[in-house]
Amino acid sequence: MGSGGLELPPGDEGHEGNSTDVPPGAVSLARPMDAGAIGPELEWDADAWHEVRTRAQRAGRAYIWLNLVEQRLRAVVAAVLRPVYEPVHGDDWVVAAAGPAGQEWVQRAVAVREVSRRKGYLLDPADDNVLSFLTLPQLRELMVQHWPCFEPYMDERRDVELALDELEVTRNVVSRNRALSEAVLAQAERAAARLLEVLGAGGDVPSAHRLPVDAVEDLVGDRYADVVAVHPDRVRLLRQFPAEDIFGGARRLDAIGIGLNLLVQNFSGRRLVRLAQSGGRVRLLFLNPASSAVKRRERELGIKRGELSRAVETNILHMRRVRAALRDPGAFEIQVFDETPRFTAYLVDGDGADGIAVVQHYLRRTRGMEAPVLVLRNGKNGGRLVKSGELDEGGLFPTYREEFEQMWADARPVS
Repeated sequence: MGSGGLELPPGDEGHEGNSTDVPPGAVSLARPMDAGAIGPELEWDADAWHEVRTRAQRAGRAYIWLNLVEQRLRAVVAAVLRPVYEPVHGDDWVVAAAGPAGQEWVQRAVAVREVSRRKGYLLDPADDNVLSFLTLPQLRELMVQHWPCFEPYMDERRDVELALDELEVTRNVVSRNRALSEAVLAQAERAAARLLEVLGAGGDVPSAHRLPVDAVEDLVGDRYADVVAVHPDRVRLLRQFPAEDIFGGARRLDAIGIGLNLLVQNFSGRRLVRLAQSGGRVRLLFLNPASSAVKRRERELGIKRGELSRAVETNILHMRRVRAALRDPGAFEIQVFDETPRFTAYLVDGDGADGIAVVQHYLRRTRGMEAPVLVLRNGKNGGRLVKSGELDEGGLFPTYREEFEQMWADARPVS
């Protein structure tokens, strides 16, 4: 080859493409082969499977939120802009709304729609329109271009754009099947919930409530009755679900257990006083510190005699001081029971669809702090109403609520 030609590196034994040298900066996708192997190693070990499953779970979660936002934004854009453009432009109203600035991307959407028609990809006739083929950034562009049309329905344009900016990172990662970190996923979920509220999605997006209905829970919650979270112990529960989030703003609080440490030690007496004075009702059911059941529990845990009973007495005394600070002591009731304790449960607003319960069962050799924790929502799928107008009672919440009521009826008041 002449001096002006391209000089190739020498091959391996005269064969092209057999060089094992990797250029600087390149990444080899194949693992090194063992001696005597006849091809690349194709098996995935347990760690590799764990990694891809984690990626898939996070991407699936993010996709559900992105899908909800895109559908809602599409509906909002149609509701606001169609009445403006459709009377003049008919079915081409989206093309007209995009205007000269959006000609490139709207024509691309038109072309994709035509291809989908020919290949039979349009499974639902309702999707046979250009709007259904716009991506989230393009829907955003339509909204920004016509913001005066949307302004009467939304308070802050900046809030909408910031939330969409946060979601764009996640959208790019999910659409390209790249790794999504837990932090970015959490940020995307918050942004999506906030955006759905701004877009007027109604009461199905209670992101400001005590325990927000998660999009995944809303879709597959039937698989797990009304259990919305499981934590290995109380420490990890409180890390993700602080006591203020559990009890703050409660209208009704019913609690049963040995010492009720989750409430007494993590939610201040001053907050309990304010809760009761603002109209809340509290009923606390402790194990009688003088009962034989306390002594049996001390033996199970291998602790000194009298240690647990003194701890329960201290908690009861603390709650009595809270009750004494109230103008209406009837709003804050304390009772004790003498039976063998089987579980501890905190039922918050258990008479409503937004109620939650935190439940732990007593294990023979495990302290309450170390026992697994279930978080329940009142009624399946976030306590949604069934056709009869009553709460769906198919979950575990009613079981613990009924048990509490029975124990409360047999218990004795603390003076």
